Amino acid sequence: MKVDQNSFLELYKPVHDAFARFCHAKAYGLVEPEDLISESITCALERFHTLKNEKAFLSFLFSIASNLVHKQNRRLKFRAGEQHLDDLEKASTQLGGDDLMDVKLLYEALAQLPEKVEEALILFEISGFSIKEVAKIQKAGESAVKQRLKRGRMKLAELLGADELKQESTSKRSPYLMSVFLSF
Repeated sequence: MKVDQNSFLELYKPVHDAFARFCHAKAYGLVEPEDLISESITCALERFHTLKNEKAFLSFLFSIASNLVHKQNRRLKFRAGEQHLDDLEKASTQLGGDDLMDVKLLYEALAQLPEKVEEALILFEISGFSIKEVAKIQKAGESAVKQRLKRGRMKLAELLGADELKQESTSKRSPYLMSVFLSF
């Protein structure tokens, strides 16, 4: 079946910015974000004919990008730990010392969270999706997403020693997390 590239582009253009933010967050230290974006789009074009509902297009893209990151992460497990840290250093050369340390600590803490919790935080805090949109993307209820955000913030607060995270409401974006996320 031939892929209708015009239909693909019509669906992609409105979600490009959110998808790019998601890829930048998921790719951090593992792959170049632009490579993840282009590889995800290539895979999405190849599999576009399998998309049954246009409303699921963004979830379709997120799933592809997440799968590519997980695949890369599995590959990295076979490499020495120091090499991974070197890659992280190279990817973060544009940051200052304090910002670099904050981002490193945040991503190390995020990596310790369950996958769905990490993804919910990235979608809500970095990509700027509403709870309703995150629920749709994760194919979960809004209350489940709120719980993931709450538990994720609590665990991050514990791991980072950041009491301000414990006090923040689930349905509002975290100014503390946003300041760290936006520093890169």
